[in-house]
Amino acid sequence: MEITAATAAQLRITAEEFDMIKVKLGRTPNFTELCAFSGMWSEHCSYKNSIKLLKTLPRDGKKMLVKAGDENAGLMDIGDGYGVVFKIESHNHPSAIEPFQGAATGVGGINRDIFTMGARPIASLNSLRFGNLQDAKSQHLLAGVVHGIGHYGNCFGVPTVGGEVYFETCYHTNPLVNAMSVGIVKNGETISATAGDVAGNPVFFVGSATGKDGIGGASFASAEITEDSAEDLPAVQVGDPFQEKKLLEACLEVIKTGAVVGMQDMGAAGIICSTAEMSAKSGAGMIIHLDKVPTRQKDMKAWELLLSESQERMLMVVEKGKEKAVIDVFEKWDLPCSHIGEVTDDGMLNFYMNGVLEAVLPAEELVLGGGAPQYDRETRRPAYLDKVDAFRIDTVKDIDNLQEVALQLVSLPNIASKKWVYEQYDSMVGAGTVSTNMPSDAAIVIAKPGDQALALTTDCNSRYVFADPYKGAMIAVAEAARNIVCSGGEPLGVTNCLNFGNPYDPEVYYQFTQAIKGMGDACRKFDTPVTGGNVSFYNQSPDGPVYPTPTIGMVGLLPHVQQQMSLHFQAAGDLIFLLGLGKNDIGSSEYLHKLVGVEYSNCPDFNIDEEYHLQQTLAKLISKKMVRSAHDISEGGLAICLLESGMAGDKGFHVKIDQAGIRNDAYWFGESQSRVVVSVSGETQEAFEAELSTAGLPCVLLGTVSEGDISVQQEQWGNISNWKNKYNNAIGDLLRKHESEEAMIGL
Repeated sequence: MEITAATAAQLRITAEEFDMIKVKLGRTPNFTELCAFSGMWSEHCSYKNSIKLLKTLPRDGKKMLVKAGDENAGLMDIGDGYGVVFKIESHNHPSAIEPFQGAATGVGGINRDIFTMGARPIASLNSLRFGNLQDAKSQHLLAGVVHGIGHYGNCFGVPTVGGEVYFETCYHTNPLVNAMSVGIVKNGETISATAGDVAGNPVFFVGSATGKDGIGGASFASAEITEDSAEDLPAVQVGDPFQEKKLLEACLEVIKTGAVVGMQDMGAAGIICSTAEMSAKSGAGMIIHLDKVPTRQKDMKAWELLLSESQERMLMVVEKGKEKAVIDVFEKWDLPCSHIGEVTDDGMLNFYMNGVLEAVLPAEELVLGGGAPQYDRETRRPAYLDKVDAFRIDTVKDIDNLQEVALQLVSLPNIASKKWVYEQYDSMVGAGTVSTNMPSDAAIVIAKPGDQALALTTDCNSRYVFADPYKGAMIAVAEAARNIVCSGGEPLGVTNCLNFGNPYDPEVYYQFTQAIKGMGDACRKFDTPVTGGNVSFYNQSPDGPVYPTPTIGMVGLLPHVQQQMSLHFQAAGDLIFLLGLGKNDIGSSEYLHKLVGVEYSNCPDFNIDEEYHLQQTLAKLISKKMVRSAHDISEGGLAICLLESGMAGDKGFHVKIDQAGIRNDAYWFGESQSRVVVSVSGETQEAFEAELSTAGLPCVLLGTVSEGDISVQQEQWGNISNWKNKYNNAIGDLLRKHESEEAMIGL
């Protein structure tokens, strides 16, 4: 078979890249070798259009135990000899084609990134985006994705403790499924993804047998979704959470034998990726006999074995002479464990099949940071931003029917309770979850033996990023930190999942460039280094790209779990205060976008210095036990924040304030940033106000907590139970309504 540029193009390798490959090899690659480059130089594996910008993000911090990018996931010190390992990744394209398996294997893959480092996963989170929920396709995708996440996580035995779900038309064809996992490890007990520096050490394949599912998944994830994408269905992997549970326990047990030199999970691009990355990291090479890889389908070809992304598999380098200890552990757990090769010292990967040398590849030339190409792409300010800049608030008529607008907002899918979603997840397995009993802006989980806890969150309002990529990305970081602080924690670090359209589109790349800059500036301000993450480009259909969505996963620390702060009002008679300044701003709010129907408007008002000052002051108030609840203002504005604070504890509120010349819609439903609602007992009011005066933080006394009835500006809004019922059931009622309508049509 003659290998040409046309062959390369079929594997999504450009003519220029094909020429680079020939130069690096000093010859024309054979088909198997070209397939290896296709996987490794795909956007998904090589980060060729993002790595230069990613290196501008803050990647070091006083609590970083592993430099960003050095391992499968970030690792930060949490004290007392323990570290927290965490990462977020996308599984967007597979989920668009086969939502159940796409989402399920996304959960499985991100958990493997955690335990391949020797850490035990203790919590999962997610960030999900779908099209209009009234659309049948969106409902199908939502149901499949949620079922997949719940099935895998529940069976695997790691609680799903938090996340977010948004519904916007731009995600109709290309949903986003971002999965995050968090684990704990004792310092010094981590395992590196390296081949080591000792030639002759055996290479083991462990875990599930290899099949043809997932072949080409990395390349598939590096292309746009079209009507023909269903033909790529074999690229979607199939997961087995019970097998992964066994693999987890076996891997953690085998690490304790002292026989393991290095370990890497087989995620994107399968065997070629794990062998190349482990070898390149230590300057080693490998001889691999592909016919020794356990398979579940007959007559698999060499290139199929190299690129298969079958799930629940690991590559392991073992110290020579200690093979039996490894084999014994995997036999105990009834998992395949095969000696498939050896480490070499020449930096070359030699792949044999039944004694025939099928591929010879330099490991360093395949990997990110080695020989993989790195590009600078053209940027152009998107034309739609002129429409954003043209928006003026005075073109929108103000409102006087506050209750009516609040009733509409509380039922919008982006604001309403995601109860229909999270009730399908097991949030308590492992008994380490705290915040289900005492809801907070961030999920709270016990970190380790003792009373230390972690605060976990995922955040990004992509409509803000659409309106202003730089400021919107800053807000994503700021809101994540604000959620951590409102929950009583100290922000530690960030993992990101950067979901954007086609990087070859100059307007998309402008969004990406500005978002990276905003994220970096915010992370530096909050001292939350970026420990790692994932870039997902090509989230684009023939209708155009999705909103730029730089999802932020953040981890915070509570030295004592008793320090947790709840979001819900505690007792009738407590005083309700607004920290931060209200602004005459309705830009990019749910009210303006969904109820008024304005597509283009400014990003909400945001000043990073104001935000930092708010968070620092609030952290002091919480540490001094001066507040009884804290809930940040986000989607839906002040009115929704008050309702959520009441619903969580079945309390009402009476609020009446002077709006200081701010419009009704802006004061109650605007989403300007750097604001938090807190409740304070009468006994601590004087000390609380003195602390705020000293700090110079603006605050307003809004009113008082009640037993259940609500009044706003002296207008009676009924009882909190009615609002709670509407809020909790809005999504479920909408889905049931459409199921009923479909059933009637079917009749």
